[in-house]
Amino acid sequence: MESASDKKERVSFQKKVWLATAIVSFAVIFILIIKSIFNVLLLLLAGALIAIYFRGLAGLIERKLRVPNKFSLPISVILSLLLIIGFFWLAGNRIQHQISELNKTLPAAIEKFRGQLEQSKIGQQMVQKATSGDSISKASNVIQSFFRSTFGVLGDIYVVLFLGIFFTASPKIYTSGLVALIPPKGKDAAAGLIEKLGDSLKKWLKGQLFAMFVVFVFTAIGLLIIGVPMWLVLALSAGLLNFIPNFGPLIAMIPAVLIGFIEGPTTALAVGLLYIVVQVVESNVVTPQIQQKLLQIPPALIIIAQLFMGVLTGGWGLVLATPLMVILMVVVQELYIKKQTG
Repeated sequence: MESASDKKERVSFQKKVWLATAIVSFAVIFILIIKSIFNVLLLLLAGALIAIYFRGLAGLIERKLRVPNKFSLPISVILSLLLIIGFFWLAGNRIQHQISELNKTLPAAIEKFRGQLEQSKIGQQMVQKATSGDSISKASNVIQSFFRSTFGVLGDIYVVLFLGIFFTASPKIYTSGLVALIPPKGKDAAAGLIEKLGDSLKKWLKGQLFAMFVVFVFTAIGLLIIGVPMWLVLALSAGLLNFIPNFGPLIAMIPAVLIGFIEGPTTALAVGLLYIVVQVVESNVVTPQIQQKLLQIPPALIIIAQLFMGVLTGGWGLVLATPLMVILMVVVQELYIKKQTG
């Protein structure tokens, strides 16, 4: 028969097992909740960036044109919408035509590139590995994880746009609400930190938009000189994807090189060199000039943040990894480094 001490030990072991199971379960649930909350916070950050853009443009209009603040803000919103509508009205037909051409041409370009690869043994091995069921399954999982979102892609865009409008219309309501949550001794520091964060994000966004415009112009001119078809769509995608450091330019370069490959290997090589040169100029000339008054974020730190955020939250994390690093570095500098240095 089982002795009393053995029975007590067995009961104690069962309690430990149940306790460990409960702790692990609560930890997993807590992590899942934090992850869901973090996805929502990313949407809030995206809406805040839209509001920062509109209010930054309104401040520029107010300073340059001496327009009162109550008029400069609506002007900034209306002017931005008119610029977007005007651009697509002037170049919309060409863009639409080139997009349809791109959809038809890309499969042929991929097949031609594949045929060239299969002419060598190394290329055949690469094609076999890339087209294997395991590789396709992994690529499909990566793409699905990248495009996963909180409310669906269209739902997320809808939420971000409305948040941007609300934040633009009355930002003080939300900042005052955040400061009200802080204990009385820390209210002044919290208000100063929020102001510092807004100023840093505004400078970063201004520099990023200028860099995107430079990349678009240089890429368009280079593709025109090389004689690549569908140059406008390719240059536009290069400018827009430049918002995502490191990975965006690489994503934009792939279809451009494939389209160039249809014209010939020399054209494809020229297109690849063009994209590399534009990125070197942007990274070493344009961006450093813009960011002289900004926090210097090490490139490796941005890549690490993008990898973590991309794996955890998908596309939004990859897109917003850099502004998140700006926020983190400002918070660390204001709340820790400055106090350590006296």
